[in-house]
Amino acid sequence: MTTPKQIHLAAHFPGVNNTTVWSDPAAGSHIDFSSFAHFARTAERAKFDFLFLAEGLRLREQGGVIYDLDVVGRPDTFTVLAALAAVTERIGLTGTINSTFNEPYEVARQFASLDHLSGGRAAWNVVTSWDAFTGENFRRGGFLARDDRYSRAKRFLETAGELFDSWHGDEIVANKESGRFLADPAAGAFRHKDEHFDIEGRFNVPRGPQGRPVIFQAGDSEEGREFAASSADAIFGRHSELEAGQAFYRDVKGRLAKYGRAREDLLILPAATFVLGDTDEEARDKAHEVRRSQVSGQTAIKLLEQVWNRDLSAYDPEGPLPDIDPDPGEHTVARGRASVRAHHDPLVTAREWRSLAEAEGLSIRDLMIRTSARQTFVGSPRTVADTIDSFVQADVADGFILVPHITPGGLDDFADTVVPLLQERGVFRTDYTGTTLRDHLGLRTPRPAGEASREAAS
Repeated sequence: MTTPKQIHLAAHFPGVNNTTVWSDPAAGSHIDFSSFAHFARTAERAKFDFLFLAEGLRLREQGGVIYDLDVVGRPDTFTVLAALAAVTERIGLTGTINSTFNEPYEVARQFASLDHLSGGRAAWNVVTSWDAFTGENFRRGGFLARDDRYSRAKRFLETAGELFDSWHGDEIVANKESGRFLADPAAGAFRHKDEHFDIEGRFNVPRGPQGRPVIFQAGDSEEGREFAASSADAIFGRHSELEAGQAFYRDVKGRLAKYGRAREDLLILPAATFVLGDTDEEARDKAHEVRRSQVSGQTAIKLLEQVWNRDLSAYDPEGPLPDIDPDPGEHTVARGRASVRAHHDPLVTAREWRSLAEAEGLSIRDLMIRTSARQTFVGSPRTVADTIDSFVQADVADGFILVPHITPGGLDDFADTVVPLLQERGVFRTDYTGTTLRDHLGLRTPRPAGEASREAAS
């Protein structure tokens, strides 16, 4: 009998999107630390692998004003994760940090520090950005072309890895009691030069408990998949449906061998939403209400504008789609992360949406509810547990990063009802067996570069 795969679960604290039901009385602050602490403690109580925080580098705009669904004053990711390290013990701490607008030394120092402060629980979601609007906050602006973004990201990660590895570990053991870590003249020394970076000096944070933080990658493009196969420990994916997930899983796992990596060296962890009810029917009814709460009439118009690239504020969200076509021009009504178009050809998308709306009699709001997002797991706790388990065993994913529609308490019911059912099946841990995030994910601790050659030479 085949041993079932163990399921990996993580929790995503929702950021700037239309996932959160802001109007629900149970919805709390996205700024107060108490919200982050409640969320993290719930995930840890449920024995999740890690907590995930996204990062927004500039408030988004639409039609020249701040986007309705943006969070003004969202705290810095590193600051929140460091604070959470002090109020949790085992849960991993994952943050999105941009490789386009930062420098390797600074980011490596921050993640190495977080790994020490948390006892080996740090993870880095490496992302790129083409967005010139966001880039205006930084000296490089948005000049990097697509290929250059991934080239810089790859070199950025390589450079950060050299900094993490500039301490080999023995210097710390020898000097831990005295607190003097620089007795070895070679400790922390680095030199790196390529087409993007030319740096030299001494890295001043000793090697962390994990050696290197766990590396996540979130892109779905061809370049993103290849980058993940060559360099990442896990993918924060978007394919959580059965057939699409299986195809993505096969594709990315199939790329690993050419980089000398095994299938277990890279985890596929898609984002997934959920709605629970006492029965499947109750959950379906609740899911319908949740979607209508997530996509108000005003939000529906904003979402449609991102494809039409026009001011549609005069249109009735309960009425039909505009009879004008989208503007495919370079100027966009949405600026910032909201302007990333999932629909690469707006004219084709408009034709498809018109056909769907006419066939089913959908208003603008109905159409946006249908197309803007899908609820991944809907049903009673047992139905949801069954579905998650079946998807993981069928290689749709190695687990899921759960995104509740209410924060900070939206994870509570899942932790109290679904997790025990998965534990009963023997497919999810009943307690942590290790102390680091690499332990939770079943990932090997990387050895410092050059260590094997030094051992062979001795």
